[in-house]
This record gives sequence, C-alpha cells and structure tokens, in this order.
Amino acid sequence: MSKFVHLHTHSHYSLLSALPKIPDLVKKAKSLGMTSLALTDNGNLYGAIEFYQKAKKEGVKPIIGIDAYVAVRTRKDMQAGVDNRRHRLVLLAKDFTGYKNLIKLVTYSHLEGFYYKPRIDKELVEKYHEGLIAIAPAFSSEISAALKMRDKEKAREKIAFYKSVYGAENFYLEVTHHPELENHDALMVQIKELAKETNTQLVAAHDVYYLNPEDKIARATLTLVNTHGDISDRITEDDESDFSFISGEKAEEFFKDVPEAIENTSKIADECNLELTLGKWYFPKLIVESGLSYDDELKRIAYEGIPKRGLSVEDPEVIKRLEYELKVIKDKGYAQYFLVVSDLLRFAHENNILTNIRGSVAGSLTTYVTHITNVNPLEYKLPFERFLNPERPSAPDIDMDFADNRRDDVINYARQKYGVDKVAQIGTFGTMMARGAVRDVARAMGYPYEKADGISKLIPMGAQGFPMTIDRALEEVADLKKIYDEDADTKKIIDMAKKIEGCARHISVHAAGVVIAPEPLEEFVPIQYDTKGDNKIITQYDMHGVGEDGVGLLKFDFLGIKNLSILADSVERVKKIENVDIDIENIPVDDTKTFEMLARGETIGLFQLNGSGMTKFLKELKPSTIHDINAMVALYRPGPLESIPQYIERKHDASKVRYLDPRLKDILDRSFGVITYQDDVMMIAIKLAGYSWLEADKLRKAMGKKIPKDMQEQKEKLLKGFVKGGLSEKKANELWVLIEPFAAYGFNKCLTGDTKIVNSKDGSVSTIKNIYESNLKPNVFSLSSNYSLSGRKINAVMENGIKEVFELITRTGKKIKATSNHPFLTFDGWTNLEKLELGQRIATVRDMDYLLKNHEKDNGISDIYWDGVISIKKAGQEMTYDLTVNPDHNFVANDIIVHNSHAASYGRVAYQTSYMKANFPAIYMSSVLTADSGDVEKIGETITGCKRMGIPILPPDVNESFSQFTVIKGEKEGDKIVLDSVCLPLRTSVRDVLPLSLKRERRMANSLPWLISSKEFRIKI
Repeated sequence: MSKFVHLHTHSHYSLLSALPKIPDLVKKAKSLGMTSLALTDNGNLYGAIEFYQKAKKEGVKPIIGIDAYVAVRTRKDMQAGVDNRRHRLVLLAKDFTGYKNLIKLVTYSHLEGFYYKPRIDKELVEKYHEGLIAIAPAFSSEISAALKMRDKEKAREKIAFYKSVYGAENFYLEVTHHPELENHDALMVQIKELAKETNTQLVAAHDVYYLNPEDKIARATLTLVNTHGDISDRITEDDESDFSFISGEKAEEFFKDVPEAIENTSKIADECNLELTLGKWYFPKLIVESGLSYDDELKRIAYEGIPKRGLSVEDPEVIKRLEYELKVIKDKGYAQYFLVVSDLLRFAHENNILTNIRGSVAGSLTTYVTHITNVNPLEYKLPFERFLNPERPSAPDIDMDFADNRRDDVINYARQKYGVDKVAQIGTFGTMMARGAVRDVARAMGYPYEKADGISKLIPMGAQGFPMTIDRALEEVADLKKIYDEDADTKKIIDMAKKIEGCARHISVHAAGVVIAPEPLEEFVPIQYDTKGDNKIITQYDMHGVGEDGVGLLKFDFLGIKNLSILADSVERVKKIENVDIDIENIPVDDTKTFEMLARGETIGLFQLNGSGMTKFLKELKPSTIHDINAMVALYRPGPLESIPQYIERKHDASKVRYLDPRLKDILDRSFGVITYQDDVMMIAIKLAGYSWLEADKLRKAMGKKIPKDMQEQKEKLLKGFVKGGLSEKKANELWVLIEPFAAYGFNKCLTGDTKIVNSKDGSVSTIKNIYESNLKPNVFSLSSNYSLSGRKINAVMENGIKEVFELITRTGKKIKATSNHPFLTFDGWTNLEKLELGQRIATVRDMDYLLKNHEKDNGISDIYWDGVISIKKAGQEMTYDLTVNPDHNFVANDIIVHNSHAASYGRVAYQTSYMKANFPAIYMSSVLTADSGDVEKIGETITGCKRMGIPILPPDVNESFSQFTVIKGEKEGDKIVLDSVCLPLRTSVRDVLPLSLKRERRMANSLPWLISSKEFRIKI
C-alpha cells in the first residue's frame, strides 16, 4: 500500500473554485486505500465539521487545514494595485490547539484582512502557530515567488522565518508534478536544491480541485459561473494540466526521485491526531445577580410571575403543573437556557418591542409565568410534554418573533449583554441545483438563454426522497433523453452540468438563527462578515455545524415579523392621537367589535385572517371566541382545509357534534369534535392508544415525513393501541381515517422541489428547492380578490418531508406535482387535488411573458385562463416544500395558481391585529399603509379597503402630512387618512397606487382630481 496522503485538497466549499463534495472526497480516498485525508479549502473552514464527521464515519483519519492567503505586506494594508496580490500557505492542525488556532486565523483573515480575499500576515502567523504544520505551496508561496524572481536570498529568509515560527520539524516545502505547465520543472529543481541547502523537509502534493481528470473543464466552467467570461478564455479541451485526486501509486511514480517527500506525507498524517468533541451543549454564560443557582433563580422568577399573570399560588392545579415542569427542566439541565430566553424577552417587553413565541413552547406554564410566552396553557389545555418531556433527547427550542423593525435591537442587546465577540448570526450555503447548473453551464459555455431554458424545463426533482440528479432525469424523462441523444450541444451542456450540480456557490445569513457562546465565538467556530457587506457577523459553520450535532452552541431563532411592527406602531399612534394606553398583551379576548368586524369580512390588513378564502370562511363562521380564531388559523393555514365547513357547521348546530369515543371530548371539545391541532393527534395517541410522549412524538415525525414503511408501522401500532385501549376494530379504523389526512402533515399542502417559481420583478426562474436551500425571498405572482395577478414577496419557505405526490397535467400542457390535499382554484373555489375531476377547469396564467411586461397596464385582458385537467396520476414519493405568500395566500407555480401552503399558527397575533383594526380602524390602517410604504400594489389595495370601510383618503397636504401616513381626527365626519407623498416612489402619482381593479374602472380614477405626484408635492413645498 502506498504511503502517499493527500494533504492539499479542495472541496466545493472553496466556493466556485473546486468541484468535490465532502462525501465524494472521503469516498475517493477510501476507494484508493488511503487511511488519512486532509481538507484545505481556500481561506475558510466551511466544510470542516462535515468533513470530520464523514471521514470518521468512513474510517478515514480527518486532517483539518486551510489553504491560506498571505498578504504581501500586512493584513491591514489595502492599497489598490499592490495588496490585491497575495501568496499562499497550507496549514494543518496537529491537535485541538492547532484546530483552535486555525479558527482564529480564519476569523481574523476575514474580519481584519479581507481585501479581495481573506488574508493572514506575519503577525497572525507568529501569534497563532502552535499545533500547526505549515507547508509552502509549490505554485504560490512566498518562497516560490522569490525563486521565480531569482531572489534566492529572499527565499532563504522566508524559510528561516517559517522555521523559527513553526519549528523546523513542522515546516515543509511542497513539491508537485506538473511537467505540462510552463517553467514548472525548473521551479521544482530550484525548490529541491533550496531544501537541500537549507536542510528543509520536502513533502509531495497534488493540489486537488476535482476528482477525475475528465472533470477539468467542468472545474474551469465552475470558476466562470459568476463572471461573463467564456470557457475558451480559460482552458481548452487539449489542455494537459491535471489537478485531480491521484492514487498513491501514481504519486509514487511522479515523485520517485524524492521518496522522502512521499514518506513525509505519511509522517505528517501520523502527527495530525485531532479529536473533536461534538454534540456537547455550551450554554451562554449568564450571570445571576441574586447569586442563586440557575434552577433556583428560574423557580424564583416563575413563582414571582404567578400573581403577575393573574394566577394564584393557592391554586393546586397551578402549583402542581409548575413544580412538575420545573423538575423536568432541572433534571434535563436546561434552566440556564430558559433564563437566557426570559432575559431577552424581558428586554423586548421593557423596550416596547412586540414579540410572539411560536410552536409547542406555548404548552409551558413555566414560560408563561416567566413572561416568555403569553398564552396560559391551562386555559387552552396545552400539554407541556409536547414541548419538553423527560424522554426527549434534544434541547428545547423556543422560536422568538420580534417586530421586524426592532429585531436588530434585540440582537444588539444580546451582543451588549454577552459580548459582541460571543454573538453571531448563523451562516447558510446556497447551492447549485440541477436546473441552475444547466443554466449556469450553458451561459459560461456561450450558449443562448433559450437553449438552457429549454433543457432545464425538462428536468424534474426528486423521487423516493432523493433530490433529482441530471442522470436520474435522463432515465425518467423521455423527452430529455431524446434531445440528449440527438443534439450534440445539449449533450455537452448536460454532461458539464452534471459535474457542478450541488456545489456551494455562496454563503449568506440564516433567516433567523443566532448563536450566543459562553466564550468568544472564535473559541468554537470561525466567523466572518456577511458577504452582502452590511457588517453582520456570521458563523462559517451552518446550523448543523454549530448546533446539537456539531460544536454544540445553542441556536436561538430571532425572526422579524412585519405585523408585529404594525401592531406596535398602531398602539403608539393611538396613544398620540387618542391619548389612550393600549396594553396589547392584555386586551380583552371577547371584544364584540372585533368579532362583528370579522363576521362582516373586513379582513384587509389583518394578520393570517385576510385573503378571499379566509374571508369567506370567517363570514360563514361568524367567530365569537378567540378559540374560533385559533382554530381557523390552524385549519386554514396550514391545517386541513376540508375540515373548515365541518367546524362551521358544528359551531352553529351543536346537535351535529359527534365523538367516536367519550375520551375524545376532553381533547376536542373546543373544536366541536374536529381534529384541529397537531397536539390533538398526539393526545389521542396518548389517551386512547397508551402512547408515551416519546412514542407520540415519533408518530408525529413519521407522519410528517410520510415514509411509507414508517407510516405503515405507525398505523399498525396505533390501531393495536386503540383496540387495546378499548376501541372496537371498526372504531379504531374510523379514528385512523380522521387522523391520517390531518396528521400526515395534513398541516402542509406541499409541492415538490422542482416546482418553478417566476420572479415577478425580473422574470427569472427558480425552483422551490433552490429558493429554500439558498434562503431566497423573491417576489412571486399572486392572485388578488379581483382576479388580477400582482407581485408579492415570499414570506417563508420550509421543507416538509417526504410525501406521496401526484402529477397534474392540463390541456395546454402545464404540469405540477403536489400532495393530494393541495388546493387549486376552480369555478367553485379552492378544491383539493384529490377531489378534482378530469375535465374540471382550474386557474392558470394566461400568458406569463405578456404578464411580465404588461401586468400593471390597463389592457382589459384577464390575467388568468381556465385550463382543463386532463390527467392526474401518482408520481411516487418526494421531498416536499411549503411557501407562505401574504396577503392572498396563493401564488403562481409552474404557471398554475395554487393555494398558499405553509404558515405557522399565529392565532393570538391575528386576534390582536383584528382588535386594533376594529376599535381604531383609521389609525390601524394608517400603520398598515406606513409599513407597506414603497409597495405600490399593496398600498393601492389597502386604500381600496379603507374606502370600503368608509375611511376617506386625502391627498398629501403641506399642512397635514408628516413623514408617514397620517390620521386627521374628524369631529363630525370621522377620521381621515392623509397620504404620505414621501413614502411613494418619485414621479409616481397617487393615482398610480390604485389597484388594478380601480384602474380598470377609469371613471373612478378620473373622479379624483386631487391626486398629485410626489415630485409635484415636493416642488410645491
């Protein structure tokens, strides 16, 4: 077996510079009989944790390193024409000390030395040298540069410096074998002579940028993805250079004249013995001023909060529940986490930053009395165990929402509290998926857009839970295989795209994730600035690398929500205009005005309760309690839409409420016997089938992923449990029928990852999977209540597990894959796919190209076309995704209008927005208008809504207008809203913000002679 070890290896985390994925690198090394492998990406540690884990799993020793950029002067020098040049230095971690020094070097190279590339310098090299082995690369080191300039003395000086820093035993000169490159052989002769003269060790290397020789052009193409260069400018097919992953035998052949250089690769591998402890939690270092332990402090705060929440310490139910929760928290060791979250929320509350807490944490009484959550779980019958139970192996997860215009204030508070060096947002990577790879490759290779577009549209995504590869698409799509076989250009594009699909192309900021470390972050993870240039500090490890499966930093979700900003603004306006103090967290939940308004269908501007579909149901429901609001939010979005009519019917006719078993009444009484929440399913499994909480959670996860094998196992287990628990087989099966469509994440009406979404702003096309993985938030087309299509921003995208999907095909050839419960718009309203009939008409886009160019014009042409369904067939199991698009809760996918899929349960916030609108309509609507400033379409729709409510909308006025939309108090005629010209786009008249429905009614527009452009308004001032 060869002694050669690859010590200079790049993965796709050397962004747009190398091809290999981490698993492929490890697999290649193992297949060649190599027991050790180094990863040395360009100036970063993005792949370090993934590499460590994959290599360990495969029995290959992981050697973590970097291919560092070295500044020609100092890292802080940034003079154009001088400091854009740099040298290279390969550094490998011998042990944990070396690994931590790599983190520091990478961190400071990004935070202090970034100039075109992240650079280290002499100062950093000297400061963070322990535990490292240094290799001067043959191509680009300072030593090689000196030799190329025939300055041998300078080369000697550099060698002496590095030896003095790292020790002679830890410094090597690299030799490579590339006789095809000009002057390479001569340079290698000089390096070998210099090594002998200075008694410096040599090490053999074959710098790896791709796995196989035939991948050469693909790698060159990859480097052109973000440029407008042509592949012919960079490399030709007869180029003989080779930077592939060579075998040990080939390496020994290449370096037979310097066998010691081969032996030194093995020697270095033997000296590198890094062991990382992963999966151990590190909580933020919180100082408890009382001097109590974390558990005692949490208990003290909890008991102090009981009367503040209007509860009694004499109530045995309260005390029993609280003591139980506190014991579980103490036994699990999580009190510190609860205290940190409580402190963050305390800061928010004291600084009038509106918050909302999502998810199962609402079932905790401890979080309620410590003012983390605002829902009393005893009143709403929410179980604590859904959030945290003794059997749960992972840490609790509390998702925090903040008013989006104040979210950064909370993050800054965390920085001040724990130290700016201990808080960062989490990095995430955008990757190139199959369609994107085809488009990028075609562009780099000089093909026209139409060529790439035609090929990419034929590529589906995913089957049996695996992302679709181009190879698999060729097997499954006959049309794609046909043009691949018959058209030489198509074959060339596809063959090239196969090599780059899946590569990371950039790092960005996770939408919500924030980490808080007990020590400076550089002790745990490498950090850098966000590449967008706004000086946000982000981690180089993604959420998997920083979290429970990685280095163990606790992740906090800080999500910004616009509706919370609107609420806070409206409360402040009420104080200024009406001199009324509104405690939005403690408003009455039985407000008659609020329910009457919802029953009338006045929902524009509300959170989660707007849109034509929801409005229709609210008018039928006539909600009378906040439980109705919670249920509607859960059932409509993301719950089982088909259950809403049953809920409405039972609310108005109690005789129709039925329970298959008396034990269900305690679980479903507030929802009239309709399974409404995910908690309902879990409680049914526990109460009627004898499940433990851990088993119930496994049931939820199995149904969420909907893997057939797991689903069948859970069904059999649950049915046996029901029978053992006292149900007849018939009733057990009947109950399963009620559970299955709901809990099979009936919550989520999902689409497959290959679904195409057109950006309404620029016409670019992305898949849902790419939008999800790249953390994008493009504008999409959405159908408003007047049946016109306009641009809307995607609020959220989430992955929802593997589910059975069906392919729907229309008469005009439009295709889409969706779950059976995904709604499509028909003449009769939204109808689930499973209930569609062949020949039935569904809403599609009449002409997307025309729409992109003309959707704001008054052309009298309908935006939609009622296309006929000609085929619905099973399409296997695929990973599925949800989108949230407000306010109309629908979007255009594959040129078909589909229903909004995902949204979290925000019943409380929905009620709060309803309360403010019902009681202070003009003020609330002025806050909505202000929040949407600059969005012409949304402002126009809101103005229309105000007019329907009888709220006059006045033109900008030099005596009345402020920097925001303004409310003028009216003694007799009621309040009026004065438009804010400053917030409207320059040279846009107020007439331009009228919605399409009003544009089409020109007589209405012409009846408003007071409308004045923002530019004219400024001139008059």
